[in-house]
Amino acid sequence: MSDQPRASDDAPVAYSKTAKPDGALVEEAVTIARPAGELYQFWRKQTNLAEVMENVVSITDEGGDRFRWTVKAPGGKEVTWVAAITNDIPERELTWQSEDGGDIANSGRIRFEDAGERGTVVRAVIAYEPPAGVVGQVVAKLFQREPRIQARRDLHRFKQLMETGEITVSARNRRELEKRKEDTQAEQAA
Repeated sequence: MSDQPRASDDAPVAYSKTAKPDGALVEEAVTIARPAGELYQFWRKQTNLAEVMENVVSITDEGGDRFRWTVKAPGGKEVTWVAAITNDIPERELTWQSEDGGDIANSGRIRFEDAGERGTVVRAVIAYEPPAGVVGQVVAKLFQREPRIQARRDLHRFKQLMETGEITVSARNRRELEKRKEDTQAEQAA
């Protein structure tokens, strides 16, 4: 064996074989045939994301670039946290950080990169601390609630909505979506 230190790889940090982050990292990207500014505007209004993200129960504007997220978790449970936008580069990038006291500590960045005639590459990087560590991450994966799985699905749902104006769903998922909308409307009316 050599005494030389191993050179770091040049892979993105979520895929690096040498980076040792404290929590789990997720990086996903999708190319969307829309201008970056349009995609950024949709994403900037965080409450819009409940429409796109399958496991998000609700996103509430808390004021001051702070948003309360409630998300489905394994076993029919829900987790909640407040995320604050920490950096905003109009039409290019948003970063966020969860505040102390939430169920899941997380942070991330969404970037909107020009892809010429193809539109925009939307790249999401999310760092989070899985509840119950690696065991919690495995359980979440089994229940299809693991952030890497969800990030990939949600970015593709975002692509569908931005390119076609709708998200394709099965009849079962449509009923669940309609019930969620009814529940949200009932909560707002109360």
